[in-house]
Amino acid sequence: MVNLIASHIVKPARPIPRKVMYLSECDQCKPLTHATTVHFYKPENPELLKDATRVLKDSLSEALAAFYPLAGRLYQKDGGRVELRCNSMGALLLEAQSELKIEDFGDFCPTPQIRALIPPIDYNNTPLHEVPLLLVQITKFACGGVSLGSAVSHVIVDGQSGCHFVAEWAKIARGEKSDDQPYLDRTILQQYEECPSSIAPKLQYPDFYPLPVLIGQSSSLEERKKATTCAMFQLSKEQIEQLKNNVNNHHDLVHKTSNHPPFSRFVAVSAHIWKCLSKARMHSPDQETVLYVTVDFRNRLKPPLSGRYFGNAVLPVPARAIAGDLQSRPPSYASSKIKEAIDKVTDEYVRSYLVCMKDMPEVSCSRHFHTVGCAQGLFFGNPNLLITSWVGLDVYKVNFGWGEAISMTPGSLGYDGRLFLIPGPNGDGSLIIPLRLQVEHINAFKKYFYEDI
Repeated sequence: MVNLIASHIVKPARPIPRKVMYLSECDQCKPLTHATTVHFYKPENPELLKDATRVLKDSLSEALAAFYPLAGRLYQKDGGRVELRCNSMGALLLEAQSELKIEDFGDFCPTPQIRALIPPIDYNNTPLHEVPLLLVQITKFACGGVSLGSAVSHVIVDGQSGCHFVAEWAKIARGEKSDDQPYLDRTILQQYEECPSSIAPKLQYPDFYPLPVLIGQSSSLEERKKATTCAMFQLSKEQIEQLKNNVNNHHDLVHKTSNHPPFSRFVAVSAHIWKCLSKARMHSPDQETVLYVTVDFRNRLKPPLSGRYFGNAVLPVPARAIAGDLQSRPPSYASSKIKEAIDKVTDEYVRSYLVCMKDMPEVSCSRHFHTVGCAQGLFFGNPNLLITSWVGLDVYKVNFGWGEAISMTPGSLGYDGRLFLIPGPNGDGSLIIPLRLQVEHINAFKKYFYEDI
């Protein structure tokens, strides 16, 4: 049970440029819902939390002066697109209390109990321009610990931008100088979207969103309706090494060479999940299945985007296979498919994607939604899946003056086949994998996931 104590609208500490900020096509095709996370803290000295809400409020106001797009609002435009107005309407900060202890959350699986630690958003009954782009909730627990739950508009930031903002906000809260300013000029991507008519993009919409449906079904409607549940999986460093060895040793054996770069742990683990999931879903041998990988393209453009680019610079990249091949062929087969898909993300690929999205008169059909049971937009569930890796992000080093986070989890997983790869909290090389699956498949997946390592 979570009880709300106070609510604050937090505005930038100083006047900011009031304007309509350009949104790239990469921003426009992102969900209109919010990406949610919860960080848990257990400071050794509870006194550190005495002024926690005031510290958060003051430092957030300061941070919003630099990251001012987060204090604005989105407005609907034609074709499902939106407009970002930088108008200092502010972020929402809630203060709450709970009789629970941090240990009551077990493995921190994103259940409704976890979602209650993040400000609620009523998408159905609130006009888009009234929804804050950033909502934060501090919840104090009976054990002396706290959680910081946040919801941030996916149209405004991707994972790297979101982490950049939170890191700078935490710096200010600790009384340090925020010196890593965001790169706010999104028009830099306009040059990629304005392809001359004489140079047609080499890829078209079906290349980016080849979403197969189950054999015998004409759409994803039946699969969307099925009951789903969340579970948390863990892989130790030793188990990950075993998966990597399985794919790399077999690849070397087949190709009689070890000159190729070894498959990464991300590729090896993703291939394992893909194979186990297809097995748990009891796919027909002829069933086409697509694994989508979220790829950051900042360093793949020519010239590269700044690492401090504040906006979306990620896109979902499809790896395709036939279920029979996934099951019958060795693990290096699935790994090769995933690596080939990631390697395709070149400057030309990103340009094609942006031009393709710009040419779409209606972008709503290209969005997916972070709300469970939603019947709108793209559906990445059965027979497909979507993986996002947070392995390269400093998800635990978010220190507001109470020490680093002891745990961190997504606030929710929106649909069947949605999962994250998150580094373990102890820096021991382990991985935590929150996943949403159809109820009828979850037990079989658990069995194969651990037995088939």
